[in-house]
Amino acid sequence: MAVTALPDGGLWIAAERTLVVSDLHLEKGSAFAVRGQFLPPYDTRETLARVGKLIAALKPARIVSLGDSFHDRAAAARLDEQDALTIRNFTSSHDWVWVEGNHDPLPPEDLGGRAADEIRIGALTLRHESAGAEGEISGHLHPCARVASRSGAVRRPCFATDGARLVMPAFGAFTGGLNVRDAAFAPVFPDGCFALVIGRGRVYPTPPERLAPDA
Repeated sequence: MAVTALPDGGLWIAAERTLVVSDLHLEKGSAFAVRGQFLPPYDTRETLARVGKLIAALKPARIVSLGDSFHDRAAAARLDEQDALTIRNFTSSHDWVWVEGNHDPLPPEDLGGRAADEIRIGALTLRHESAGAEGEISGHLHPCARVASRSGAVRRPCFATDGARLVMPAFGAFTGGLNVRDAAFAPVFPDGCFALVIGRGRVYPTPPERLAPDA
């Protein structure tokens, strides 16, 4: 089944009219504020706006949020009323699936949608943490690529894949990234991977030999 890596960081399964986004980490900013580290409190609204643009462009029938949709179990209680309304509008007008993550094993019931530990779409299995299986799409690791060139290096979020399985980038506005050369990716890609690096308006396939570790 063909899938398309989008330059916004989502994944489009056209045959099933399914949009996949991963690791939204909604209310991460307010989680830091609770601990006394103040960040601009707009990450949730920015993330939802990006989801909304993809919905408007693709008109999906189903949307899968691939785990860690909320930064912690109390995140839903910290949602601004307008942001909560936006989520309910999304979930009421689509078949919205909250895949359970390590940050949010029980997505909030009052925001609509349905929860699942994983979801199968044809030959594909969508889950939050990779089991290293063929046909698997996962999140959790927040892959980033550092691409070396003669003029220097650039570090960007990416999709990581070996052709048999794929790890999605984090979609959330305040999410960081882990270099695909990190040892954490070895169980998923024992023979290495290449990166679909997110650039301005397009995705750049990048072979393993051009992927550099963090300095």
